[in-house]
Amino acid sequence: MTKLRAVEARVFPVAPWLFGLSLAGHLVMVALQTKMTMVDLLVYRNGSPELFTGGLYQWRLKEFSDQFALPFTYPPFAALLFAPLSWVSWGVARWVWQLLCLACLWLLVRKSLDLAGSADPRRALLWTALFVWVEPVRTTLNYGQINLVLAALLLATLVSARPWLAGAGVGLAAGVKLTPAISGLYFLVTRNFKAAAWSIAAFAGTVGLGYAVSASQSHQFWFELLGDASRVGPVGSAINQSLRGALSRTVGHDVETGPVFLLGAAVAVAATAWALRSAVRAGDRLAMIVAVQFLGLLVSPISWSHHWVWAVPALLWLVQGVRHRLATVTAWAWLLAIGSYLISFLLKAQESIWITSRPWYLSLLGWVYPAVGLLTLVTIAVVLRERSRERVEHSVDLLRQ
Repeated sequence: MTKLRAVEARVFPVAPWLFGLSLAGHLVMVALQTKMTMVDLLVYRNGSPELFTGGLYQWRLKEFSDQFALPFTYPPFAALLFAPLSWVSWGVARWVWQLLCLACLWLLVRKSLDLAGSADPRRALLWTALFVWVEPVRTTLNYGQINLVLAALLLATLVSARPWLAGAGVGLAAGVKLTPAISGLYFLVTRNFKAAAWSIAAFAGTVGLGYAVSASQSHQFWFELLGDASRVGPVGSAINQSLRGALSRTVGHDVETGPVFLLGAAVAVAATAWALRSAVRAGDRLAMIVAVQFLGLLVSPISWSHHWVWAVPALLWLVQGVRHRLATVTAWAWLLAIGSYLISFLLKAQESIWITSRPWYLSLLGWVYPAVGLLTLVTIAVVLRERSRERVEHSVDLLRQ
């Protein structure tokens, strides 16, 4: 990555201009592409008022959904937060959401660079300009998804010195969408038990508020719908970049939570434990957070490709946080994975989102995010283990002198 850093230094003077041009280019696309449906934002906006009619989980968005009428898949608390979007016109909602997500992308980049020990604001502008166009971010913006908002919230609060703030960030994020709950593992490995307790309290508060608004729909979500991956979408589609999705495409059918999935999950847990152990010893908070989030993405039944916005902090750690040959290889792997149109190609190449089996080469390519995610966990473990060993050896040398 030495050459990449040299390129960075050369373009630093024009970083604000590149940032402005990149964001302007995206916003021009938002203005001109009237068919940029932001379909997930439509679900948030149009579905959330159904919370007050009792039909939240029976409602479906049929527009723009020729193969799958999209349901509202989040807890009642999320619908409560999204409801104000229905108070304004669709044009206002889509612009507000885009600007909010772009601001969250910048915050995600800036905070990642701070944790990686590279706080130059020009670097944050430069990388934000680049990340607007990578696949997880691009599709998050195109779909009007909430991934960037939650990722920025988590990264901004997880490392707070105030336990209540760190815990509240995780609890609120998990109350909107369950997958951020994996972030509580970060509190356990850092022994921040006060923050863990606050996260449980905050999450319980979101559940309680949901029950206060609609006990019947809350009961339906938590005791009937939770865990039904088929309701969320087609597990075997190429856009599902979880281990379950990749394994299902490999064997030709949904592996569900059977032995094949359990074996894959065990590998992910072992790799994460190895990475966390090395990161804790090295005191690398960004590496710990990336490892925890990647575990959640890998073992979740559904991890759409746009959920992998955590590749942004991972890539910044690989480029800015460490200097190691394996880190360079992994960084290039991520650049190729998210900087290409591979996921778009796989979506067009598959016969149907509902057909899991496919030619072996498409199944192999469909491993792209899980494979590089696992490689990242191994890289964290190896690189930080070597760093810790070098520190110990340096300390011993100093004592001998």
